[in-house]
Amino acid sequence: MTARKIAVVTAGLTQPSSTRLLAERLANTTIRSLEEHDIEGAVEFIELRDHAHDLTNHLLTGFGGEGLRAAMKTVETADAVIAVTPIFSGSYNGLFKTFFDLLEHDSLRGTPVLMGATAGTARHSLALEHAIRPLFSYMGAVIVPTAVFGATEDWGSAGDDVPMSSPIGSNAPQKSWQLSSPQG
Repeated sequence: MTARKIAVVTAGLTQPSSTRLLAERLANTTIRSLEEHDIEGAVEFIELRDHAHDLTNHLLTGFGGEGLRAAMKTVETADAVIAVTPIFSGSYNGLFKTFFDLLEHDSLRGTPVLMGATAGTARHSLALEHAIRPLFSYMGAVIVPTAVFGATEDWGSAGDDVPMSSPIGSNAPQKSWQLSSPQG
């Protein structure tokens, strides 16, 4: 069985966060999809909220803490990345942008990335295409063609079992399989 290391970056600001919930669901679906193809997956979550002070320190002084350096290395050395952010004012939040700005140039080149976002209403879903996709394209990532968006009404009261007919559930399996493709 081939092993794949998947870094899951989530930029939610609250605990619990719908952004983290979407990231968990995408990670779980990805692992199940990989297992169906006899590929072992190991997931490591990176909560950017936990690194907020270190991100600011790195911007101001050029030095972040050990935890931030470890998080950056996890993403830079991952076989695939799932990146999920809340949408504020039509774009990703500051923690998300700052973190990816600090990664080594070309560190995501050729790395498959599954993008996800959450917001209060579906009208924010275009931020995936006009803000997040260009960010990862610039970084040279291999971006999964269709991103996953979750608005408040998508969550309902389904708990952990999001029906596959919901936007959150229906897109994940086909996208997560693409994360298992070997890098070229």
